[in-house]
Amino acid sequence: MRQQASFVFASLIFVLLGTTNSWAAEPSDPETAIRLMIRANAEKDLPALSRLMAHDADIVSYTVGGRKYVGWPDFEREMREEFVNAQKIEIPITELKVWTKGDLAWFAMEVDYIRYVGEGSAVKRTVLPLRETGVLERRAGRWQLLSWHESFRSAQLGGPLASPSAAAGAQKLVTTAPASMPDVSGDWDILEVEDEKRYKATLDKSGNGPYTQQGGRFVTTKIENRLWQGTWYQPGNDREGGFEVLLSDDGKEAKGIWWYTRVDTRKNIPPKEHGGTYHWKKVPSSPASSQ
Repeated sequence: MRQQASFVFASLIFVLLGTTNSWAAEPSDPETAIRLMIRANAEKDLPALSRLMAHDADIVSYTVGGRKYVGWPDFEREMREEFVNAQKIEIPITELKVWTKGDLAWFAMEVDYIRYVGEGSAVKRTVLPLRETGVLERRAGRWQLLSWHESFRSAQLGGPLASPSAAAGAQKLVTTAPASMPDVSGDWDILEVEDEKRYKATLDKSGNGPYTQQGGRFVTTKIENRLWQGTWYQPGNDREGGFEVLLSDDGKEAKGIWWYTRVDTRKNIPPKEHGGTYHWKKVPSSPASSQ
């Protein structure tokens, strides 16, 4: 696994075309405020983003994997780092619905967070398909974002792994038989998408086992509703981190993300900020091995 420039999943990520002159006008409705926040994120305009978000010290928001932000300073620090490290950001909205009642509004949205890192022919493009929900309040005539939550869409990192009807069936099965767990044992071919780095993992039924990269080893911590989570450790280059992938309905493929939690002596790496994307494929068992 490689060290990659920091990127923030917690995005509040939206895109709107236009010129920066529009910042002079107050958004007249919550949807406009949301779209302006998206544009501010995409244009790396931290002052505009700050103006459109409430700075109450006790506001709590969550990003992918339950990472929590309390107040404005934590989020501001990570956005500054993201704006420095990403050469370009694009955030198209694929779906947005807003409801309003008096001075309060809430929304549900789907976006693709697309970031580019590097220069020239070395530029790497990463797409994170996310869903967002949040609450806004009109204060002194100005709509501001209060709290928000984001997660991966089921069509995670490159397209759906199962049809909606199949996914619904899988959910029902887990509800009626919660002890059931996919058998992830066997050999897996693993691709780190951005670097096109390939290696193989050999796992037991609990999802634990070695992989052929720097003497690495995977440890599964949870598999539920096709969401597979765990940790990895590479003694060959003294690094460790976590992973989160979504299993296909037949359990033979998985797509998701990996990240660092430690590199050598550096242990203060925020989860899910440095890393990349995964594509796993299960290697079919040979007739001899299945007997």
